[in-house]
Parts: sequence; structure tokens; C-alpha cells
Amino acid sequence: MRLDLTDDQQFFQETLRRFVEQETPMSAVRERIDAVEAFDPAWWRAAVELGAASFLVPESAGGGSISGLGAADLAIVAEEFGRHVLPSPLVPVNVVAETLARHGGHPDRLASIMAGESVATWVGDPDRGPDARPPIHATRDTDGFVLAGEAVAVEAADQADQLLVTASTDAGPTQFLVTSDAEGVTITRQASLDLLRHFGRVRLDDVRVSGDDVVGEVGGADDDVHRQRLVAVVLQCAESCGAAARVLEFTIEWGFDRYSFGRPLASYQALKHRYADMKLWIEAAHAITDEAAVAVSSGGSPELVHAAKAYVGDRTVELIQDCVQLHGGIGVTWEHDIHLYLRRATVNRGLFGDPNAHREILASGLGI
Repeated sequence: MRLDLTDDQQFFQETLRRFVEQETPMSAVRERIDAVEAFDPAWWRAAVELGAASFLVPESAGGGSISGLGAADLAIVAEEFGRHVLPSPLVPVNVVAETLARHGGHPDRLASIMAGESVATWVGDPDRGPDARPPIHATRDTDGFVLAGEAVAVEAADQADQLLVTASTDAGPTQFLVTSDAEGVTITRQASLDLLRHFGRVRLDDVRVSGDDVVGEVGGADDDVHRQRLVAVVLQCAESCGAAARVLEFTIEWGFDRYSFGRPLASYQALKHRYADMKLWIEAAHAITDEAAVAVSSGGSPELVHAAKAYVGDRTVELIQDCVQLHGGIGVTWEHDIHLYLRRATVNRGLFGDPNAHREILASGLGI
């Protein structure tokens, strides 16, 4: 969390935290583990009313941010959602909303997304590298295009109404906005380590779309996909920071509540040193994520995003793993919430390139 939040940002953060704590306590979050739907659509509409889907959309398109730095403002939302390990379509919805707003097409569908009336997701392939060929191919037809192929690990696919599909064409990568109920679209839920988020396999069998369904220019989606990955990674890092920070908080609380030989566990010097190390990690993770969010908001260096994922991806998982050990036996039980946070951070670490992949991008940029 930034130390220099404006008054408006701080008020927003406090309002959002109260909303989350009142509407989705951990008891309610746990109820979603076995639910058919990962998130409650009514809850998502309420979150959208607070700005969860509009900060990356300019005012001219019906959106608007708090500080003028949309990604930085949205990172506040991602962090609060991470602190409560919430199930939500925050990342894919905002990736799609910003893309539609940037190209100025499909205003009615964008308005529906920002109102929480429909859910959109990005059908790429988050486990593939940034230079990988899209797994879906589009072939020109007399009236438009025919889409065929299959993408995996599509977040919130089973609850999405709109699919922003990245496909390869003879002219280059192209994106299409497809409805999930279109003929030929099959969505199958996939198993996930994260019990609170749903991912799906999206198969397109000769799905016909018109030229009006193209988002941007035919063959010109390279820059869009690059931007979408940056936005997704920044929000993901902010969420992981929020999750790790919350875990460290209740781990320290546990250390003071738990006594050994007549004194709190947290009073022992060895544990104090470990807490200090983890506090340093989380502050560094916040700092690089904040700078990456500002860079994404202002068109700054994308290297900051890669640096954030490389650091946050490793450190947050390691921090939560350490906290599991500090809890002792209760830390590895189903009843304790810490495993939900570890699952979230671990899945985030692997999506859109793991830390090693992002370090390779940084090294390549340095000519190493």
C-alpha cells in the first residue's frame, strides 16, 4: 500500500474495506468453495458500484479514476480483495473493459460490463509466454471470420457473458468480442489449486463472428495483448501483496496469543528476527508493485511490471509458507484460513509467466 495516498484514495480504501468486511467475511468466503458460482453476481454488482470495473475506463466512455492514475487506483481494489482472498472477476473484467474503451467500439457492451450486468473475460492463454502464438485461429469468411481452437485457464469463464478472444490470423494476432452463448462455444470448468476462483477451458468450434466483432484492427492486436498482460500482472501482484500482508498480520497476532514457557511466542528473539525479515519482504513487494501500477497508469517503463512479478511472485509465496510453519500444526489444517491465501498466491505466481520467465524478459532487455 502506498504511503502517500491522497485523501480521496484513503477514503476510498477505507470505504472499500468496510464494504468487504461487512459483505464478505471469511465465513461467507468459505461458503463459495463448494458453490456452483465462484462469486455472487449481486455482490459483484455492488463492488462495481464502488468502481471495481471503471477505473481503467476514461470519463468520456463512462468511467473515471480517483487520482488520474487508473491502474494505481485499481491496485487498491486488488489489494483489498487479496486481503480477504475474495472470489471475483476483477482482473479479466478490467482487462476487457480497458481494451474496449481504448478502441471505442461496443459501447453498449462496455456499459453493461461497467454496470456489473454482464461479466467479461479475456480468452488468451495465461500460462503461455508473451511471444507464444495464440491457441485459437481465425479464418476469413465471406461475412466475417470463423474461430476455432481451445484456450485453457480462462478465469471466470463459467460466469462470463462476454469473451475477448485473442486469435491468430494470416494478418497477425486479432481480438474478437464473442458472446459465451454463441453457437460453437463450449466452456468446461477446470480443476484449480485456488478453491475460490474458477478457471475454464474455452473451446471454439467454427464459431462465426462478423467484422463488427473485431476489437481494434485485424492483425494489430500485438500491442493490445502486451498491454493486457501488464495490467493483469500488476493487479495480480497487488492482490498477492494484500494476501501476504494479511497473513503476516494474523500470524504475528497468533504469536502474541500463543504462550510457551509463560511468555508469548512472538517475544522470542528468533521469531522477532523472522517477523522483521518478512515485514521487509512485504514492504518491498508493496513498493515495487506500487511503482509498477504507476508505470502502467502513466505509460512508464514496463520493466517495472516484470520486476514486480519476479519479486512478488517469489516472496509472497515464501512468506506465506513461512507463516504456515510459524502456526505449527494448526497451520496445515483445513479449518485454518491460511491455506486459502497460500493457494491464491501460488496460483498468481504461475499465471502470466512465473518469476523466472519475467527475470528472463528483464535479462533479455539488458542484453544478457
